[in-house]
Amino acid sequence: MAASPAVATPVKPSLTIKRRLNASPEKVFTAWTKPETLALWFGPAHCTRVEARIDLRVGGRYHITMHAPDDQHDVLGVYREIVPNQKLVFSWHWKTTPERESLVTVTLKPDGDGTMLTLLHEMFFDEPARDRHQQGWAGAIDKLEKMFA
Repeated sequence: MAASPAVATPVKPSLTIKRRLNASPEKVFTAWTKPETLALWFGPAHCTRVEARIDLRVGGRYHITMHAPDDQHDVLGVYREIVPNQKLVFSWHWKTTPERESLVTVTLKPDGDGTMLTLLHEMFFDEPARDRHQQGWAGAIDKLEKMFA
């Protein structure tokens, strides 16, 4: 009997950003998990205001609204894993495209007197979506870095 051919599963695009921050893992974790702190840095560079609602528990939901001069963007998701001061894993989808759910993993490792942040965003719908998120995340992480400068 002949072996059946393997069916290749298409690989979904992903992105990884690593950045060393001048703050302890505890402070960086707080920046990701407290609505009032997240609002200070989240969103791409052109965002003028951010509102965040966070239910920080496994299975808890978050809703972040990013206001730009001519538009508003809402991202929502569910926390899948929470390891205080070390790791956050959450689903991610835009309010306008809930069927395009992706996954974000934020890992925090002590690095001297700072923190090495690794952001992995995976399971994008397509490469253009990944590329847009790469720009948005880079702008947000730049703001986070400046907050701890």
